[in-house]
Amino acid sequence: MFPPVDEFNTFLADIGSVIWGPYVLIPLLLGTGLVLTIRLRMLQFRKLGPALRLGLLKRTDDGGSGDISQYQALTTALAATVGVGNIVGVATAIALGGPGALFWMWITALVGMASKYSEAFLGVRYRVTDARGEQSGGPQYYLHRGFAEIFGRAGGRVGLVLSIVFAVFAVLASFGIGNMTQGNAVATQLDNSFGVPQVTTGIVLFVLTGAVLLGGIKAIGRVTAGFVPLMIVLYILGGIVVLVVNAEEIPAAFGQVFSEAFTGTSAVGGFAGSAILYAIQMGVARGIFSNESGMGSAAIAAAAAKTTHPTRQGLVSMTQTFIDTIIVVTFTGLVLVTTGVWQEGSDSAGTMTADAFGSAIPEGDKLVAVSIAFFAFSTILGWSYYGERCMERLVGARGVIPYRMVFTCVVFVGAVTELEVVWNFADVMNGLMAIPNLIGLLVLSGLIVRETRHYLDNDPGLTATASQVKEFTGVGQR
Repeated sequence: MFPPVDEFNTFLADIGSVIWGPYVLIPLLLGTGLVLTIRLRMLQFRKLGPALRLGLLKRTDDGGSGDISQYQALTTALAATVGVGNIVGVATAIALGGPGALFWMWITALVGMASKYSEAFLGVRYRVTDARGEQSGGPQYYLHRGFAEIFGRAGGRVGLVLSIVFAVFAVLASFGIGNMTQGNAVATQLDNSFGVPQVTTGIVLFVLTGAVLLGGIKAIGRVTAGFVPLMIVLYILGGIVVLVVNAEEIPAAFGQVFSEAFTGTSAVGGFAGSAILYAIQMGVARGIFSNESGMGSAAIAAAAAKTTHPTRQGLVSMTQTFIDTIIVVTFTGLVLVTTGVWQEGSDSAGTMTADAFGSAIPEGDKLVAVSIAFFAFSTILGWSYYGERCMERLVGARGVIPYRMVFTCVVFVGAVTELEVVWNFADVMNGLMAIPNLIGLLVLSGLIVRETRHYLDNDPGLTATASQVKEFTGVGQR
């Protein structure tokens, strides 16, 4: 017999607190990011400008093979990561850990950019052409192929196990954090703010999701390229208005963020107070949850990009963490701190950001509701692709259409169902899929560093043509 739902939920919550606690994923994720940052010689700081130019301005890599442009691969990854975590997740972190948690989100993002670069690099480096002629890659491939290339048959067997473990947990996670929880967030927000019945929202999400997924990665890339930048810009503009209204509080807010990152937060208002270690834990855990650096998911989108070399797409993908956390999360955090709503307590985390916007903008709470709806729907699209590619890795191309059908139906279920147990399940699956990927990043770091240095020694400004890349690498683009 299955255990009662409450007992199962408690069990999942306990497992999740261990996985995302201070002794497992937090040190592993931060440690991996730090190792890669050092070995890549601060790549994320040295090459951020050229990477942003390549991804956001040039947008395409002429002569590269792939299914979608570099820009579309970037927006697909952004679609999957810029979601409810950027609004509710940040509020939860600051409500529990105090303003200092925002500082640790920044640190997580800065070292995480090296992890995001590395996994995207490997995603392109070891991608394969599937039965439909499309590019497919990610940890479910590079863990096996990379280990086999470096360590031979025995290493390949270890890598195969890691790749299968990643794929299984990624598929399971796609139905949780990438589907049901997001659909529920959309339905709940539209019901609370506009009175739209959750069943109605569920039907609309079912239709829209199914329509986009029928077109595969090319359709997903076109849709996310169209509305992901718009939704981020609109949300940031709203945040700017709130900060302008509360401009006199901004210096003090930054002071709180930096000072309380190392001292913890004293009890104030409805806030219970936090120790420094809790501020670190909440900041790192929610920062990783928001930008997914080190989890391996973004490498799946990167592998579909048209690019002339893995280094180029790795750098473009790296900017996703910068945009997600250093920009979007920062605006959310500063809005919460400058308006003072972070003191309301963790029970109000779900409405904190809406309250903050509403205090400065007429109907500002509705702007947040619409933002959450768009953010959550974009996450559904991004994660559908991640889960589809991992399902294909497990059972072949025959699993793609059934997966899309089930995934689309589950969106409706999520919109009309209470989901606390699903949130906890998703937390556990996300954590478990990150572990094999992080092992792979550390083991394959030598190859990443060697090939990255060779490429950047020959093309420091990321301006080389496809023929030039082929000439100085000695091989055709992958």
